Amino acid sequence: MNETKVRILDAAERLFAQQGLDVSIRAITDEAGVNLAAVNYHFQSKEALVDAIIARRLEPVTRRRLEMLDAIEARSGSGPLPLEEILEAFLAPVLEPPEPGHEHLKSFIGRIYSVPDEFIERVFSVHLAPVAARFTAALARAVPELPEAERLWRLYFTAGAMVHVMNWSQMIPKISKGLIDPSDTRALIKRIIDFAAAGFRAPVTPKPVKEETHA
Repeated sequence: MNETKVRILDAAERLFAQQGLDVSIRAITDEAGVNLAAVNYHFQSKEALVDAIIARRLEPVTRRRLEMLDAIEARSGSGPLPLEEILEAFLAPVLEPPEPGHEHLKSFIGRIYSVPDEFIERVFSVHLAPVAARFTAALARAVPELPEAERLWRLYFTAGAMVHVMNWSQMIPKISKGLIDPSDTRALIKRIIDFAAAGFRAPVTPKPVKEETHA
């Protein structure tokens, strides 16, 4: 990839991770040490730049998730799938330590996930819909006793915990006065898996019966 293009992508990713998607093109050009013409030449628009960053980072994550799920399904044959392994395939590729020089990656992905309109338009529809379908089907084999809607709720709760940790990773040690250390990534992943697995195995609570009101 062209060196100038990589510098623009890296600079924009850093700023988006730190400040959100409202960062100006001027701030990105200053951070990258390039002029506006270079951004226009390589990306044509800020929206195209955001899409390029998302594709660059999410495609390897998606590939890793599906590779792990493929291996689980191959080992299990036609039998039930192990819940914890499915959750690891869903969570670990997102939460694992990034490559050197991309320590801001989790914050960037976390920001995208936490902006509903941006997430639906730029991430879910383009990159994650097939992934969601695969994991939903796998969970149906792992916890077949759960109604479909309940499985989806619990998957959303799991994704929410993942996103919250990514967004608050720098604040958690301060809030916990150092008691919690999210930098221990393997321990973090294990904790979220244990938490989510317990949630998936919890019995379904019957809907409360509404009391009738009498005039």
